[in-house]
Amino acid sequence: MDIPIQNIYYLLCYAWDKLDERDIVEVKNIDSTSLADLFAKVLISGVAHLLKRGVDRNYIPYDEDMQTIKGKINFPSTLSRNLLKRARAHCSFDELNHDIVHNQLLKKTIYNLIVIDELDNKLRDELLRIYRYFHSISDIKISTKAFRSVRLNRNNYFYSFLLNICELVYENLLPSEDKGKSKFKDFVQDEKQMAELFENFVRNFYHIEQKEFKVHREDIFWSYSGSDESSSLLPKMQTDISLSNEQRKIIIDTKFYKEAFQYNFDTEKIRSNNIYQMYAYLKQVEKKGGVNLSAEGILLYPAVKQEFSHSTILDGHKFSVISINLNQEWKGIHKDLIGIITSF
Repeated sequence: MDIPIQNIYYLLCYAWDKLDERDIVEVKNIDSTSLADLFAKVLISGVAHLLKRGVDRNYIPYDEDMQTIKGKINFPSTLSRNLLKRARAHCSFDELNHDIVHNQLLKKTIYNLIVIDELDNKLRDELLRIYRYFHSISDIKISTKAFRSVRLNRNNYFYSFLLNICELVYENLLPSEDKGKSKFKDFVQDEKQMAELFENFVRNFYHIEQKEFKVHREDIFWSYSGSDESSSLLPKMQTDISLSNEQRKIIIDTKFYKEAFQYNFDTEKIRSNNIYQMYAYLKQVEKKGGVNLSAEGILLYPAVKQEFSHSTILDGHKFSVISINLNQEWKGIHKDLIGIITSF
């Protein structure tokens, strides 16, 4: 599935709720179709912005044998090792330093992009230039644990956006046949990754871009009679996106497939499990009454080649199967998504 990299960037910014950071990078002028080039450009612009603001630093604890007293003396260590006879003491102290985890992750990610085979040479040169700013930062081996260990605050929260890019690069790097080189996996072809991205994008888009509905994920509970033990065997139902106000309730289930429909004797058919899932949602919320009684359901798919919009009444509930063309100008995507919930 081909999606312009400019639109991939917007999807990510919405999914991560990073719209304030979005305009730091001017992606409209990127001619490349390479995701590696896109993320290199984002990090180049992001780090340049970071350098103007000031690279973050924090207090790092040190324990050293010293001739001059600094911080607190560790008397048990000092005495047990007879350091006083050598006019030394074991001291514990904190010192402000740039060599902290989020800077280490940035440095390593920049390096990982530099050694990607298909990276544009001009971008590689720019990455090498900013890489030199991190000469005093330690080299680390990137891991998911390292990303989870980062603690940010209001003053350094811009790092959150950059670290999201770093983690995405980390998750999609592949070894190259050339020693010391890497390749970047096209995660757009990974249905699992894109399904999660598409869902988070749509949910945050509606949360940010409209005020008519409350937007949330919703747990839907089965209406059952029997023991709690038996009910625990029932699968959990949770909507991707629920939009509700005093007049309407809309349940949106996002799907991301290379082919939206199945074929039966050369005839297009909606995937049956998708319909059954939405039907279960609608019938269970119906029992709550009020606006839930006539809740509306939408199966929402991305489309970059063929657009479609089909609507019907499903057992008393409005039900639509709709596509969003991700291969168009961003203004068109914005307009179409708003149109789905206003004209449905």
